Amino acid sequence: MRGTVIHAPGDVRLEDRADPRLIAPTDAIIRISAACVCGSDLWDYRGVNPVTQPVPMGHEYVGVVEEVGSDVATIKPGQFVIGSFFASDNTCPNCRAGYQTSCIHRELVGGAQAEALRVPLADGTLVATPDLPAPELIPSLLTLSDVMGTGWFAAVAAQVKPGQTVAVVGDGAVGLLGVLAANRFGAERIIVMSRHETRQKLATEYGATDIVTERGDEGAARIKELTGGIGADAVLECVGTAESMRQAVASTRPGGYVGYVGVPHGVRLNGEELFFTHVGLHGGPAPVRRFLPELIDLVLKGDINPGKVFDLTLPLDQVAEGYRAMSERRAIKALLQP
Repeated sequence: MRGTVIHAPGDVRLEDRADPRLIAPTDAIIRISAACVCGSDLWDYRGVNPVTQPVPMGHEYVGVVEEVGSDVATIKPGQFVIGSFFASDNTCPNCRAGYQTSCIHRELVGGAQAEALRVPLADGTLVATPDLPAPELIPSLLTLSDVMGTGWFAAVAAQVKPGQTVAVVGDGAVGLLGVLAANRFGAERIIVMSRHETRQKLATEYGATDIVTERGDEGAARIKELTGGIGADAVLECVGTAESMRQAVASTRPGGYVGYVGVPHGVRLNGEELFFTHVGLHGGPAPVRRFLPELIDLVLKGDINPGKVFDLTLPLDQVAEGYRAMSERRAIKALLQP
């Protein structure tokens, strides 16, 4: 099969790779219907994370089951499925508590920017749609594998409630879908930090009421100004840098919460400063498996359309352009069609 491999920063290639095969009796093999480039892939592409050897790329996927192991009971060949970027058994204490990305038996699912994929712990990881979905629904269903579930978790972690004022730090796909989630949760006012007109437009379509172009301390000060000097009730941190986390905490009112889902890079928190803010923090790798059944239902009913974050669709053999376009911020998110 063909699959994406990163060799060095800025060097992404589509190569011939061995076809995936069943390794454990709990595995499934799926034929990829659509995959995509994630903002977190750019940490490797830009050289922020070291790349010391060729690594298969991609962790967001939807597809049709081709083969299952002998112990797989609920997932069947022929089903259209969506899965998480972490495989989970969905039965351990952490999974039952709703934190499948901290499953005791978790495995990272990688190499999804390809024609086929092995998914471990298939019964606990994959969720099937009732029928094969219409092609126009596939982009939205693909977002559920990561970015929609992650934006949703940001709102859950920030304890967004009806009538609140919510601020979103980050205008990538996760931040934009955090706006959508906050809107679904009933937020009355949603302030988005963004300097990009196309992203501002989509944020507004998803429910944003205010746009703030300032960053860092100036951005936090602007949010305080917009909220009568108090700060937002809930803040969704969807970037993962030291500046974005500082801005998120500084933008939150005392007693409010920050839901942080941006993969941290260089983030250091001052415990004494945090202590006196009365701001609560909760986040981590989003347990998207927890939300998959609900989100699939919302997409199939037409209640949400998160697939609009894909503003670039490419054949898999142009995956390198997908990385370039996202790294240069010419695209919000690139969808790949095998």
